[in-house]
Formats: sequence, structure tokens, C-alpha cells
Amino acid sequence: MTTHLADWLLPFVRRLFVLLAFAAIPPCAAAAAPVVVIPLTGAVGPASADFVVRSLARAADEHAQLAVLRIDTPGGLDLSMRSIIQAILASPVPVAAFIAPSGARAASAGTYIVYASHIAAMAPGTNLGAATPIQIGAGGPERAASGASEGASTEMRKQVQDAAAYIRGLAQLRGRNEQWAERAVREAVALSANEALAQKVIDLTATDIPDLLAKLDGRRVRTAHGERVLATRQASVVVLQPDWRSRFLATITDPSVALILMMIGMYGLFFEFANPGFVLPGVAGAICLLVGLFALQLLPVSYVGLGLLVLGIGCLVAEAFLPTFGTLGVGGIVAFAIGALMLVDTDVPGFGIPFGLVAALALVSALFVFAVSGLALKARRRPVVAGGEAMLGSIGVMLERGETRDASGWARVHGERWRVQSASPDALPAQGARVRVTARHGLTLIVEPFDDPHRKAP
Repeated sequence: MTTHLADWLLPFVRRLFVLLAFAAIPPCAAAAAPVVVIPLTGAVGPASADFVVRSLARAADEHAQLAVLRIDTPGGLDLSMRSIIQAILASPVPVAAFIAPSGARAASAGTYIVYASHIAAMAPGTNLGAATPIQIGAGGPERAASGASEGASTEMRKQVQDAAAYIRGLAQLRGRNEQWAERAVREAVALSANEALAQKVIDLTATDIPDLLAKLDGRRVRTAHGERVLATRQASVVVLQPDWRSRFLATITDPSVALILMMIGMYGLFFEFANPGFVLPGVAGAICLLVGLFALQLLPVSYVGLGLLVLGIGCLVAEAFLPTFGTLGVGGIVAFAIGALMLVDTDVPGFGIPFGLVAALALVSALFVFAVSGLALKARRRPVVAGGEAMLGSIGVMLERGETRDASGWARVHGERWRVQSASPDALPAQGARVRVTARHGLTLIVEPFDDPHRKAP
């Protein structure tokens, strides 16, 4: 009986010790969920929005307990900003917007992203604010640090009202300072880290990522999928970096690169149509043109500027083929320059086309087109060296006269044996004499005597 009791108690005691050992493990050690850090630097555009949205989706797939959005931005495009905010609001993973390192800022569009995040933090020496919309383009209103005047147009007032309501709704959602948020839109005001903390614009300040995670440990955060309790003090940190797709998208959505791709594409197709069979210019031009158009559809493009750009390149190409004496060329340069300057309809930093690039491209295009026109003009002035017209004025040698007095015979012209005729039998010279071709009828040349002693026959 004792043996049976011992056999029953021994497994029970072992299980009890295992359960006690697991219970003794601290909660922070048991939590294996990592913290994902997503850098958001530079102007907010299609590339950065795509990177942030995909990074938040990856954080959710990997069951991260927190996503830290490290921000240093001067602002950006409204469409891209709203894509990021929508991803934050729908994220099952809490998002902490952290303006860092010291000297960084979250101006303009960055302020909206901070207000939308579940947790807002700033490093010492940083600032946020200046969220007044200044212009509307094809992609929506852009945000930049400038104020709205009292006598603003109706369109401008509508943009300001929309932006103020948008950031006010975000402030109400996160329980942050609504009055200051509206002032940031209407008056373009800004705050330092300590001022933002004092006015309850942010939740806390931290020197770096480890300090931030230490201060967030044990905090309860409510997300779209329920409440979360953070255990970040000893959590592993994973810093995500832009992949090739994000870098490629960032490159082609640079307005300067998009403009150059458009030019290469149009010139490549022009050369292919002008010289069918080259293949390489057509293939390269089609690829560049499609990539450039894809980039432009992601940017706030002015269609008037795009039309002027296409018109300018068309005039420059036509100048090489039409005798307009520079009229089309000059008009094309002017249309191209104005269209390039108007192409991207925004004043957001990082999304403008430098005037120097426009001037350089216009100058290169003008030099190229006028060089081609000059070569074509020189070729037009050269004498004809092939075809029937090349025989006119040529010098030959009589080989023999016809047996009858019908003013016909045979002569060597350009090394070839030709049947020749003259206006009258007396006008046809004898064998060995030089003749000059005056006309051609089919395979018969009309000739006349040529007596220049300094001219050698071919």
C-alpha cells in the first residue's frame, strides 16, 4: 500500500515543483514580445508612408508589444500623412511616437502623426508644431510651417478648417491638448519638449530608446483591438530599416528624378520612332517613361505644368525636322522651363524641383536639338552622291558612237557603261572625248561635249 502511494505522489510532486518554478519567473522575463523601432526621417512622402505602413503590419505579424515611431521630419504630403495615421489608428500594436534624437523635429505633418499615436514622447532639444496647410495640390493639402493670413481665400480657409477639425479629432481620441493642437494649425505655433509636456501635448520625455522603454514599462495602452499592458523594461529591440522597395520608391518619387525619367523616356521613344529597328532606345524610353509616370501619379502634380513640359519637348523635337529657323526651339525651351517649374504643385520641403536642374536640362536639350538641326542643315547642303540626281553634271568619256548617225553611243560615267544621246548627231563627240551629263531618261543619259582641260574624267 505504501509503495502504491509513493508511486502516485512522486509524479504529483514533480508537476508541483515545475509549476512553482514557472510561477517564480518574473513577468518581464517571461515576456518575449519584442519592441519594433521604425525610423521616420525626412519629408513624409509616398516612400516613407509605404515603409511605415508595411512596418506596422510586420510588427503585428511578429506579435510585437510596442512599435516606436522615431520621428525627425519637416513635414510632408497630406495623402502620405493620412496613410500613416490610418495605419496607426488600426494597428493592434500600440504605437509610440518618439521625436528623437536631440535636435530633431516633428513639424507640420509630423505633428498630426504624434497626435494620432497611442503614446507621444519627445527627447530634450526637440520641437513640434507649425501644422498650417499652405497649399493644395493633386494629392491633397500639404502641411508646412507657415501661418494663414487673415484675408485668406475661401479655398485656404476651407483647408485650415479641415486641418483643424482633423487634428482636433485626433486630440480628443488620445486625450491630448485640443486647444494647442488647433492653434498649431491656425497660428502655426510650435513647442519645445518641456513646453509640450507641461501643456499635455505629449505624455513624457525621454533621452533615448532605452530610457523611453524603461518609463513605459507597466503602462496600460488601449488600441483598436483592446487594452495592452507593456512590459518593455527588458524587452528586445528590433530596429527596422528601409528595404530595397522603399529605397527605390524614395528615389523615383524625388521630383527631380521623375522629371529626368520623363525626359529620357520621351527622347528614347522619339529616336525609336525616327529610326525603327534600334530597339534599345525604344525599350529604355518606354521603361523610363512608365516609371516616371508612376512616380508622378504619387506626387501632387500640376497638369498644366505637365502639359507645358510635354509641349516643350515636342517643340524641341520638331525643331530638328522643320525649317522654323529656331522659332519652335526657343518656344520649346520656354515651355519646358515653365512646365518643369510648375510640375510639382507643392512648397513642402524636399518635394520641389531646383531651378538649377530645370535650367541645366533646358540648356542640354536646346544644345542637343540645335546640334542635330545643324547637322541636318549641313547634310542638306551637301551635293547628292547617290541616285539618279547624282548623275547630273557628271563627266564621262565616250567609248564609241553609234553605227548610224542617230546621235547615240556609249560612254563611261562613274566607272559604268551608259548609253548616251545628244541633242544632234553633230553634238556627240568622237571616241575618247569628254562629255558632261545634262539629263537622264531611264537608262539613257543626255550628254554634251566637255572641253575643260583641267577636269579629269572619272
